[in-house]
Amino acid sequence: MTTTRPADPARAHSFNAAAAQYAANRPSYPPALFDTIEQAADRPLTGARVADVGAGTGISTSLLHARGADVLAVEPGAGMAAEFRRGNPDIPLVRGNGDALPLADATLDLLTYAQSWHWTDPAHSVPEALRVLRPGGALALWWNTSALDVEWIAQADAREARHFGFDPAERRHKADERLDLADPSGRLDFARHKLRWSRRVSLGTHLANLASHSHYLVMDAPARDAFLTEERTHLQRVFPDGVVEETYDVLLLVARKR
Repeated sequence: MTTTRPADPARAHSFNAAAAQYAANRPSYPPALFDTIEQAADRPLTGARVADVGAGTGISTSLLHARGADVLAVEPGAGMAAEFRRGNPDIPLVRGNGDALPLADATLDLLTYAQSWHWTDPAHSVPEALRVLRPGGALALWWNTSALDVEWIAQADAREARHFGFDPAERRHKADERLDLADPSGRLDFARHKLRWSRRVSLGTHLANLASHSHYLVMDAPARDAFLTEERTHLQRVFPDGVVEETYDVLLLVARKR
């Protein structure tokens, strides 16, 4: 059986000091993602009671709210929560995490984790999800993942892997690993979906997006800046007009509570 890996506390908390950078530069999610969630959950988001856990600066929470969901954000980090409140003053937010949800039993139609389930311990977060969901409710987990069949993205990924000492083969199987690790106990039967989308951003935004990831945030600053300077040089050759087309595959996992 696949076992979970404990989250690195330094990386988990690193976002709080970079919350504004995160909010300004991280990618959003395509409308098709929320259409697919509705289909998989077998109910519309409009009027659904939803908790978005690890809400961060509110990228996914605001989109759920815009689709008509009655959504509550749950966020553990002080810096991220403060940025969330600045950008989403009308959406309720409570401090907490997926391993001990500050939510009542059987009250939710949908529980969501955007880019955040991997910071939980499924030994705790799976029972917590089952506790707070109503019968027939759904747990939805998703991640923007790099489209490694796009040549420039694969080349950039290889440079990053060399710099950080990652195993490129292991990174290419990350999506499958996330499915395996989502619930090692087997209590949840996840359906898997993948949706491709892209966005066009300035080279500066692209690099700031990279720098907002946890493995960059915990790096020694001179080493991080040196790598990003080299990366700018590489990408200027690929995108001489300074506009980068980032392509993502959203990995979506949805499980219904029996």
